[in-house]
Amino acid sequence: MTTLPTEIERKFLVNHAAWAAAGQPEGQLLSQGYLSQDPERTVRIRLQGDEAWITVKGQVQGLTRAEFEYAIPPGDAAQMLETLTLSALSKRRTRVFVGAHVWDVDVFLGSLTGLILAEVELSSEDEPFVRPEWLGQEVSHDPRYFNSALARSGVIPDKAT
Repeated sequence: MTTLPTEIERKFLVNHAAWAAAGQPEGQLLSQGYLSQDPERTVRIRLQGDEAWITVKGQVQGLTRAEFEYAIPPGDAAQMLETLTLSALSKRRTRVFVGAHVWDVDVFLGSLTGLILAEVELSSEDEPFVRPEWLGQEVSHDPRYFNSALARSGVIPDKAT
């Protein structure tokens, strides 16, 4: 049996005051949009600087899901984002090294301004990691905080009515 490439990810809200006090750099602008938002198979286009990717993700099982990611020409990504995506979002991503792990901290823009999320990829669901001081509540199991759901709704979950 073939083993699929997987992503094991934990996601957290970020404490705004603690993040600001940490004095992290602003991060790199990225845009991403979705060609499919089916929970069983999400297809995402991401454009970050002069690099772009298409990513296919399977359904989440616990903290794990299948993930296939391929580099694509940035011009193609820009065209797809403009003409083919069902929904999109923009954010600034900062990579932060804490202990043995790399955290991606996303400061969302547009209608999601005010939302800051941090993600860490792990090699197993029970792998220990150092919790940065700016980490808040875990939202790994809350589908409202999946980027595809945020792009679709355009609303910060706690502000939804």
